[in-house]
Amino acid sequence: MGNAFCHIELNTDDTGKAKKFYKSLFDWKIADMPGMPYAMIDVGKGVGGGMQKHPMPGAPNAWLAYVEVADIKKTVAKAEKSGGKVLAPIMDVGMGSIAVLMDPSNAVFGLWQPAKKVAKKAAKKTAKKTAKKR
Repeated sequence: MGNAFCHIELNTDDTGKAKKFYKSLFDWKIADMPGMPYAMIDVGKGVGGGMQKHPMPGAPNAWLAYVEVADIKKTVAKAEKSGGKVLAPIMDVGMGSIAVLMDPSNAVFGLWQPAKKVAKKAAKKTAKKTAKKR
């Protein structure tokens, strides 16, 4: 199966208020990342995400959904060829690479390509789980 949503990120100008609100509204665990201005959101079941101070001052606070891809460079090129626009170019974030794009209808979405080492570990873990179930 291809290209699932894999991470949903809140960009906000007030992370304190947002953390308090979402912790009280849902059964979410929100944990600050050591040494980073970023918090991970563990939703329990389903796609988790993150929260950060908005990287573009003046832009509206919004949730951004990321789609996992095998080759981010090819996907960005394909999106541009199909009428999409790159809002934030490909950037390495340690565990993988991200980019933010806009589709021809002006909807914004992110791309995520896991780092090779991370992807290999995840594949091994999945293989082990599958083998245990058999």
